[in-house]
Amino acid sequence: MRTYENYIAGTWVSSSGGLTYSSINPADTGEVLGHFQESSAKDLDQAVTAAQTAFWEWSAVPGPKRADVIFNLLPILERRAEELQDLITKEIGKSLREAGGEVKKTIQAMKQFSGEGSRIDGETLPTMDPELFGYTIKEPLGVGGVIAPYNFPLGIGLWKIAPAILAGNTVIFKPAENASLVSVKIMEMLEEAGLPAGVVNMVTGTGSIIGKAIGEHPDIKAVSFTGSTQVGEELEQAVTARGGKVQAEMGGKNPAVILEDADIDQAVDSIVTSGFLDNGQRCTGTSRLLVPESIYAEVVDKLTEKAASLIIGEGRGDNVDNGAIIDEKQTAKYEEFIASAKEEGAVIHYGGRRLTEGGLGSGYFVEPTVVTNVTTDMKIAREEIFAPVIAVIQVKNYEEALSVANETYYGLSSTIYTNDLKKSFDFIRNIQSGVTHVNMPSTYFENQFPFGGKKHSSKGPREQGSTALDFWTDYKTVYVKA
Repeated sequence: MRTYENYIAGTWVSSSGGLTYSSINPADTGEVLGHFQESSAKDLDQAVTAAQTAFWEWSAVPGPKRADVIFNLLPILERRAEELQDLITKEIGKSLREAGGEVKKTIQAMKQFSGEGSRIDGETLPTMDPELFGYTIKEPLGVGGVIAPYNFPLGIGLWKIAPAILAGNTVIFKPAENASLVSVKIMEMLEEAGLPAGVVNMVTGTGSIIGKAIGEHPDIKAVSFTGSTQVGEELEQAVTARGGKVQAEMGGKNPAVILEDADIDQAVDSIVTSGFLDNGQRCTGTSRLLVPESIYAEVVDKLTEKAASLIIGEGRGDNVDNGAIIDEKQTAKYEEFIASAKEEGAVIHYGGRRLTEGGLGSGYFVEPTVVTNVTTDMKIAREEIFAPVIAVIQVKNYEEALSVANETYYGLSSTIYTNDLKKSFDFIRNIQSGVTHVNMPSTYFENQFPFGGKKHSSKGPREQGSTALDFWTDYKTVYVKA
């Protein structure tokens, strides 16, 4: 089995300590996909030095020329799409359909980013002195850190790296340990696209060592992170304490509201997409479903029927809807939430089991789960699970639904299903989430729009869209007198 190395200064190098860890196929835990460097703070220092050396030359390259790397990446992604789809399925456990969707979204994102190098704009403003010319320019920060999660290993890795390097920064990339092989492919493709040595450096290892070291390193000027709220807020404290910038996309407990006038079949289909598919391992996934009493039983019955119809299996199997979830830790968390729901008086209406029959015993497979009789004080209604579990909460009316929807520590995504235009816009105005939808899955997004949440779901400027480069740049104000 191959051992993969860190990528520093354009070269593949072993870690200083020589330790490695394995990435496995979550659908078949006996299949090891590769061994990777269990790096130390010393290895991170080496990568930072390489990034600092590359920064001065890279930041001097005009923005449109820097964007050529992203433009060159597009045909590489398209040519390797099937390979990447298959690898994401093997390493993360997604179905081929969901993995293919990630590849497609990544290509769309790179198309949008490939034009951003020409749009690094400032502004001119009138001055009090007619002999003065005043304007602003955006400058890169220096070395940035990118800490990516496992659930969208290709997409999130690249849509953090792309704006950072387009703005003229250099990057230290730390992928999730259980997405290491996909991340190696990212580095291979960036190198093929013409990225100069040292502009992006990948250091693999644990969050407790490499993630912590990135947060504390005085020469890393900004850190973009996606992951749990607890880790993100700890990282924020470490980075801001030394004067750095933080962009953190974190957890969600995203509500969906179905009202009486909605197309219930269409709404339930959307809830299945946002709550169950990808094994519920999306930060924007629907995990709370708020339904008025008059249609509660109908919605529960239809949602249960859909949950029961989903095909669970190895992600490359025919017509598979959900593959394996990521690892034993996440499987145990799923089981813990099911047990907690039962103890607190909720009803496991459907699902709630780890699946081992039919050849699934060698992987981390769980049932899509519908939980009823849920009240807002229960753990299952308040904490993020990151698994295919939907808690259905009965409400009296729209007003109570909105109140319950906002009764959360998080504020990432939301959706409402209704044909009432007045209530749609009232929901848009009053829901406390950074992204919201009407008659659509809570997971829907397009890269040209800013992405981020409120409350404890996000920190710092938005990712993606017209705001993507804001985090990675700083303003300089210029006054010129002839």
